[in-house]
Amino acid sequence: MDTTTQHGDASLTDFGYTQQLDRRIGRFASFAAGVSYISILTGTFQLFYFGFGAGGPAYAWSWPIVFAGQLMVALCFAELAARYPIAGSLYNWTKRLGSRTTAWMAGWMMLTASIVTLSATVLAYQITLPQLWSGFQVVGDGTGTYDVAVNAIVLGSVLILFTTLVNAFGVRLMARINSVGVFIELVAAVLIIVILAVHATRGPAEVLTETAGRGEGQQLGYLGAFLVAALASGYVMYGFDTASSMGEETIDARRTAPRAIIRAITASFLLGGLILLFGLMSVEDLGDPQLSSSTGGLQYVLLSAAGGGLGKAFLVCIVVAITVCCLAVHTATIRMMFAMARDNNLPFAARLARVDPRRRTPVVPAVLIGVLSIAILVLNVRQPQVFTAVTSIAVVMIYVAYLLVTVPMLVSRLRGRWPLPDGSDGPDGARRFSLGRWGLPVNVLAVLWGGGMALNLAWPRREVYNATEPHHWYLQWAAFVFIGAIAGTGLAYYLLRQRHRTGVLAEHAA
Repeated sequence: MDTTTQHGDASLTDFGYTQQLDRRIGRFASFAAGVSYISILTGTFQLFYFGFGAGGPAYAWSWPIVFAGQLMVALCFAELAARYPIAGSLYNWTKRLGSRTTAWMAGWMMLTASIVTLSATVLAYQITLPQLWSGFQVVGDGTGTYDVAVNAIVLGSVLILFTTLVNAFGVRLMARINSVGVFIELVAAVLIIVILAVHATRGPAEVLTETAGRGEGQQLGYLGAFLVAALASGYVMYGFDTASSMGEETIDARRTAPRAIIRAITASFLLGGLILLFGLMSVEDLGDPQLSSSTGGLQYVLLSAAGGGLGKAFLVCIVVAITVCCLAVHTATIRMMFAMARDNNLPFAARLARVDPRRRTPVVPAVLIGVLSIAILVLNVRQPQVFTAVTSIAVVMIYVAYLLVTVPMLVSRLRGRWPLPDGSDGPDGARRFSLGRWGLPVNVLAVLWGGGMALNLAWPRREVYNATEPHHWYLQWAAFVFIGAIAGTGLAYYLLRQRHRTGVLAEHAA
């Protein structure tokens, strides 16, 4: 065992745990974990039609705005990752910044949100695979009322089965598949940018100032339309904390994880932004209805620019990106469940926290999360609005979970309890990542951004939560109803039962 690994094990002992997970993840694999969760090819291609349909070409401005806000959150997380490189990062960070109840709620919201996120993300297969080959539309011909929704669930369930098997096998296989997939995604992203740029038919000014009449007749005008369109970017740019959530499996995690977080969100912003910009510049007709269709969108733009053969080759790369994205989401969710169970903070904690001695990975959480994610898909089998409704609810919950970290962190700063007064050097003398005097303003902006975006995502808009008839209030208010039920049920369970049992399980205690 090398020196960096020994230091990682020693720091884990300082937090009260023994090293049981397989510490094998290097720098690129850590970076790849964050990039694959954000997955620019998955998010931009899955949700372009929604953003364009709501805000027209000028919706592209939402991409840098969302990046600026999420960067504030990422910087706070990087500072925490340098101090606490532990599995289930958000849960363990809040445990040290706030109360045990707040920490449990952060973990609970992130855990349930991640399970829903996995269910939502696998639906991206439906946007791409049938365009690659019509045979992937295994349910009907795609014209029936429920053909698309049901087929998306079938394809998504197959993908969840794959990610379950890979994660149950061990972190080494997961890291290899993920790293190869991210390498393919990054190369494909650069090539897609080049292809779209070569086929540009207009300048950036024409794209960035064209609203296509969106917002006319609305109370807030184009601002109202833009706030809806911004959801498409908000849906994509999160999950950068995955690198820190795998801190117990990362070599030299105190230095590797913070850098991976910042690099992942920055690389995703640059590549995704250029794809959106050049994609809009290469469109032959900005009034083409295919651009705002869930069966067209950015895939349609790419196929038109690159031609059938080359375009389909890029679609294969998008399928690879979707696959490793879902793999990363599943992996991060397992670490959150494992971290909470290790503290005896979930039912059947001993089983959920058990690490397979040969594979050195929690197998039971991998299987349970897979089953729950498929169950969520099945519950939506007769809901043709499954794409936007499920995705929106999942992302709102992620933003709420992030707030349960940044708010206690801000309170700790204001009370003088953060940053910790023990210097900025790590156990090996290495300089820790620190925001220094910029910490307070960055933290304030992170809280304001997170609260504002969570409210924007959850706002009961019919075009998001109940776009087609029949219109029901509980569908339109789905985010508040569902998230309120999850938060209320979780809090009641913890206060009435689980908090009396909390404590590190003997087999995991240092």
